[in-house]
Amino acid sequence: PQASAPAQPAAPPAEKKAPAPTASTAIPDGLALAPSVRRLIAEKHLDVTKIQGTGPGGRISKGDILLHLEKAPAGIPEAPPVAAAPTFPAPVATEERKPMSPIRKRIAERLLASKQNTAMLTTFNEIDMSRAMAIRSLYKDAFQKRHGVALGFMSFFVKACVEALKEVPEINAFIDGNDLIYHNYQHIGVAVGTDRGLVVPVIRHAERMGFAQVEKAIVDYVAKIKENRLELADLEGGTFTVSNGGVYGSLLSTPILNTPQSGILGMHKIEKRPVVIDDQIVIRPMMYVALSYDHRVVDGKGAVTFLKRVKEFVENPERMALEV
Repeated sequence: PQASAPAQPAAPPAEKKAPAPTASTAIPDGLALAPSVRRLIAEKHLDVTKIQGTGPGGRISKGDILLHLEKAPAGIPEAPPVAAAPTFPAPVATEERKPMSPIRKRIAERLLASKQNTAMLTTFNEIDMSRAMAIRSLYKDAFQKRHGVALGFMSFFVKACVEALKEVPEINAFIDGNDLIYHNYQHIGVAVGTDRGLVVPVIRHAERMGFAQVEKAIVDYVAKIKENRLELADLEGGTFTVSNGGVYGSLLSTPILNTPQSGILGMHKIEKRPVVIDDQIVIRPMMYVALSYDHRVVDGKGAVTFLKRVKEFVENPERMALEV
């Protein structure tokens, strides 16, 4: 019989591959290591150059790895898994075009004309509101009961401006061509912010009014504005304007002239501040006030004098009643 070929020895079982080492723990090529040793190095992220081998020819054994871990148990910390960053849709830049409303267009035209056609300058002062606040607090209930309206600070300032305009009449004057027109009456415009824009209804002959009449006029105009009943005639004929940016939190600003007027007073937020009175530092409720004026009509002396008189009248409201 024909002789059969000798049986081939069975192939050894395939070795289980160790995890691929990271760049920081790469095993040098040609370094003879048992598979179990390679796997342990990869799992612990070890630097083989720092491990002392005790096997034949300095070969690193599993025991060498364990001894190295005992000496430096922390090893190289495994990097935590990095969570994928959340993705968001890219923001879309949008625009919206709306035509200007007639009232906003008119406001823009008038403000631009005021800046271009006047020599506007602004002077500032501050007012101690302690006395006015005390009087308002003392009489507000009786005032409301008798007159049917609340006592606000706007009436204090309107009446103070009326008295100061009598002393500095050029602020109550207009330029008409080559002439100056002086007014022997005070039509005071009161700036009111609305959803449609800023409007300035005029309190006519404020010099003939008391505090209650001024407050009633303001309340009536506010009602007209809310009910959309304001007429063009309500906005015409003013000789001076008072604007209160303090109701919106403004601490200081430079109001723009309401042409052809030559002056506008800006009221601001009442804020407690340290001030020196009789060489003592005290805390008082203070308000910055600003007077913008047309320098073509009003000199600096007149503007400063006007603002000083407004300050004196508001800080001592009884002076307005006594006309001193």
